[in-house]
Amino acid sequence: MRVSPRVAVAAVTLNQTPLDWEGNAQRIEDALEEARAAGATIVCFPELSIPGYGCEDAFGAAGVVETAWEILERLIPRTRGLIVSFGLPTLFESALYNTACLVVDGRAVGLVAKQFLAGDGIHYEPRWFKPWPRSVVRQVHVGGRALPIGDLLFEVGGVRIGFEICEDAWVADRPGIQLARHGVDVLLNPSASHFAFGKLDVRKRFVVEGSRAFSASYVYANLLGNESGRTIFDGGAMIASGGELLAVGPRLSFAEHTVTTATVDVARTRMAAARSVSFRPDLSDLGPRSVEVPFTYPEIPQRAAPPLVVASWEQGPEIKHEEFTRAMALGLFDYLRKSRSHGFVISLSGGADSGALACLVHLSIVLAEASVGPAELRRKLAYAPRLSDAGTLAERMRELLTTAYQGTRNSSETTRSAARTVAERVGSTHLELEVDALVEGYVERVEGAIGRRLSWADDDVALQNIQARTRAPSVWLLANLKNALLLTTSNRSEAAVGYATMDGDTAGGLAPIAGIDKAYLLTWLAWLEQHGPAETGPWPALAALTRQAPTAELRPTKEAQTDEKDLMPYPILDAIERRAIRDKEMPVDVWEGLLGEFPERSPSELALFVDRFFRLFTRNQWKRERYAPSFHLDDENLDPKTWFRFPILSGGFARELVILKERAAARGAPQA
Repeated sequence: MRVSPRVAVAAVTLNQTPLDWEGNAQRIEDALEEARAAGATIVCFPELSIPGYGCEDAFGAAGVVETAWEILERLIPRTRGLIVSFGLPTLFESALYNTACLVVDGRAVGLVAKQFLAGDGIHYEPRWFKPWPRSVVRQVHVGGRALPIGDLLFEVGGVRIGFEICEDAWVADRPGIQLARHGVDVLLNPSASHFAFGKLDVRKRFVVEGSRAFSASYVYANLLGNESGRTIFDGGAMIASGGELLAVGPRLSFAEHTVTTATVDVARTRMAAARSVSFRPDLSDLGPRSVEVPFTYPEIPQRAAPPLVVASWEQGPEIKHEEFTRAMALGLFDYLRKSRSHGFVISLSGGADSGALACLVHLSIVLAEASVGPAELRRKLAYAPRLSDAGTLAERMRELLTTAYQGTRNSSETTRSAARTVAERVGSTHLELEVDALVEGYVERVEGAIGRRLSWADDDVALQNIQARTRAPSVWLLANLKNALLLTTSNRSEAAVGYATMDGDTAGGLAPIAGIDKAYLLTWLAWLEQHGPAETGPWPALAALTRQAPTAELRPTKEAQTDEKDLMPYPILDAIERRAIRDKEMPVDVWEGLLGEFPERSPSELALFVDRFFRLFTRNQWKRERYAPSFHLDDENLDPKTWFRFPILSGGFARELVILKERAAARGAPQA
């Protein structure tokens, strides 16, 4: 059979929502038509894109599986003249599998089941799916037809098409190795790969290197946006061939979908394999693993490949700050519209955390409009007329964001002024509420009930916490009045040691920065002040935040309270957390690592900090269990629901901390 040497392929990213059947189907249909209009013949959609990747335990409902197949039946007729991969769950022999269904010219021809399930960190696929064994093929009866399911290689019109489904490509013994020995021409990778700092480089390596090592073309399609609440997907479709990256799609776009296309040369990759001395083809009969389907590819004239286009923000030295800005903005924007909320409320303390959140809410609208344009922005916000009908950015921000500074006698003019300055910069509706009388009312009632006066000498923590808790009802009331989301401002460094008041500064429905450490957040604010994203430039007004030391302002002003005086320097706290949580080191190992990392600090001081961290971390797991949902942005996380599980009740590393004290004492340090 003659094979056209050039084939047009497309990788699609989709911003789906779990169980949004009509919306998900419409986005797939829209993207399919765009791919067709772009001249693509082979089209790859992301993993589980029909029901949504984040259905979680709803995957265990028979109705979810059945409806996914009903939607697939609706989509199949739209594939005339195309070869398309759709993602959905498939029930076979009383087990559920994560599958990609290949549809050719209006006919489903087979299902490839995922072999390696993502079961670490944020992913829990083994809870719902079973891994498919290598080289096994069976028949499954679905939609009134019998289809092969398993480890398949499709020969469609003479072009061999295989699959690596997301995690399949991240392991050493990836399916592509075997597929390459059987002469695969095009590898499709439908993925649901979450955003994390630095992760793009890993993806790019397995896509480009896979295309080189396998002498094939590689099509990588990923999910996009805040799909289900905590997880943000950055899109970033890629197409590579023979070790060369041909096309990349936009990352962290606010679009409903993106389509990335390229033309691959099948004859060229085949001859690359033929010239490779190390290539050893597997000439054994594939038997039922090979599915042959007739298909005629359109002729594509040979032409120069267009230049590779990469967004300017991805090419600078400050890419982490750009990624953080855009991932947070996209996460907030999608959470807003998918929850059908009419805005955000922030208790703006005049400090770094709440100020950063206010900036990010502002940027969510600025970047959304820059990404999709004013008309599409209005359409996305049409459920909230006051947001969608606002004619200017200033008008929209006044409707979108309400901020409140809630002062007590322990608050300073510095933070009051900083809150006002930030509110003016982001354009929020800003309120100043005095809560001192409310705090005193609570204190007096309790004093009367227990028969004694409360004092800072004896009741320090209680007197600090009542101030934070007294601030919560007012902002909850504002959120309810405006049908808005109350954002909590706790960061990961605070979460690690429980430096937060439950039902106080942790009050809210969403904790966007609970996965970000304080040291990085301060660095990002300085970048925003001095540089900022291309869409806005620098924000000099943020000097009001960056020039002050972080403080809770809950003790009397004469004590000059700061976070680092209460805890330890944030860089040291974050270093301890990375070693203890990410690297799973015991207290002594953490301490010994810090001796080299912070040589300017004495061994006794570092031992004290390590001891304090482990005691506070274990004591405050219950707080982390109660935090509002947070965004997963960094693969160093403390969220017990998505990343790091730890017992609420434990021995608290008591034995290990005794050993730490002994080791520190042996170096001439006093007992910690």
